[in-house]
Amino acid sequence: MAISLLGHGLVRIPKLAEFSNGMMKSLEKSAIPDVLILPFSYVLPFVEALLGIILLTGFQTKYTLYAAITLMSILILGSSSVENWSAIEAQLLHSFYLFGLFWFYTKYSSENKV
Repeated sequence: MAISLLGHGLVRIPKLAEFSNGMMKSLEKSAIPDVLILPFSYVLPFVEALLGIILLTGFQTKYTLYAAITLMSILILGSSSVENWSAIEAQLLHSFYLFGLFWFYTKYSSENKV
């Protein structure tokens, strides 16, 4: 999961304007206002890369997984708004993996043991 998030972010950062334009175009028929989509499209690759790096290092894993699940929820909402079902499949798969990681982390984490 960490590598997937990191990879998604890193490949988009060098072509940030092109990625943002593509996201704006794909969500043009969405009910979500452009004033929200544009800044999100510029921030998303950095958030993905940062979450990937933090997951790889194991720093604040529980909160990083919360953030990653929240990010996936936002992406699913955006994809749903334009009925992009194939993107939702991939986003749901990522969400299930993140939830599994969260479940295992909370069940077996040493910080939860008293």
